[in-house]
Amino acid sequence: MVDTTTSASREQERILIGRAQSGDALALRELVDNHTDRLFGFIFRMARHHDDAEEICQDAFLKAFASLDTFQTKYRFSTWLFTIAYRVCLNHLRRKRPLTGELDFNALPQEVFEAPTSTLESQDASRLKDMIWASVDQLTPPQRASVLLFYRYEVNCQEIARVLELPVATVKSLLHRARNRLREMLEQVSEKELRHFRNQTAEAG
Repeated sequence: MVDTTTSASREQERILIGRAQSGDALALRELVDNHTDRLFGFIFRMARHHDDAEEICQDAFLKAFASLDTFQTKYRFSTWLFTIAYRVCLNHLRRKRPLTGELDFNALPQEVFEAPTSTLESQDASRLKDMIWASVDQLTPPQRASVLLFYRYEVNCQEIARVLELPVATVKSLLHRARNRLREMLEQVSEKELRHFRNQTAEAG
């Protein structure tokens, strides 16, 4: 069954992008307003510094709009923005510190990132989220990007592959390995909490 709401939203965005490609400044502003929160959230988790994240976000939008005529509407505009932002993040982080090339990362279900305290005992929930983010922050930039896109922003494997320029099969393999690695890095978490993770990650495939 086709989601008519989503289809209508995509069509409205295609119209908006067409206006922006024709030089409509109001359409450009609306695109920025529609995507700033999600893009900044992604960039901040990558850069881990507010001022740096603001600079990267602005740079990503400038690069996107400078090449807006190359955007193909058969793709999601948000995925295209994530791709540009990811590349800008990598360039920024390379200037600050060397990167490792290892691609063996943790991934966590969206429910864990955004779960209300009613789903877990209050203090345990807060402690668990702190441990999760501490683990995510230890990952390489490609690793963090994979985690955030799949579990927090619900980007599918095909789109992650496009953003990171990896084969889809590689993305799926990495997400599968991530669930096993998660247990290692969060081994101090109680078995009850780990059961919660396993239940939530089962749907990821």
